[in-house]
Amino acid sequence: MTGKQPDDPFVFSFSSIEDLARVMLAPNRLTIINTMAGAGAITIRELSRRVQRDFKSVHRDVQTMLNAGIIEHEGSKIIFPFDAVHFDFRIEHNSAA
Repeated sequence: MTGKQPDDPFVFSFSSIEDLARVMLAPNRLTIINTMAGAGAITIRELSRRVQRDFKSVHRDVQTMLNAGIIEHEGSKIIFPFDAVHFDFRIEHNSAA
C-alpha cells in the first residue's frame, strides 16, 4: 500500500460499526492516526513520545492497526501512508431485527 492521490481513494471496509470503532475510532487510536497522517515512517517509540503515551499501550494499539491493515511496517518503522482520512458510513434501521 502506498500513499494515494485524492482521485485514487483507498477504501478500508469493516464488517460492523463496532469493528470500525474498535480499530480506528477509539480516541487513542484516532490520535495515533492523526499524528501519523503525512508524517512518514517513524518508530513506535517516537510515536509514543509524540502522542505522550507509554510505549506498551501505543505498541498494543499499533499491533491492532497493523493487523487490520490500517498502518504498515516500513523496515523497522511504521507508516500510515496517507495524508488524510475520510470516514463515510451509514447507520440504518434493520427491519429483520
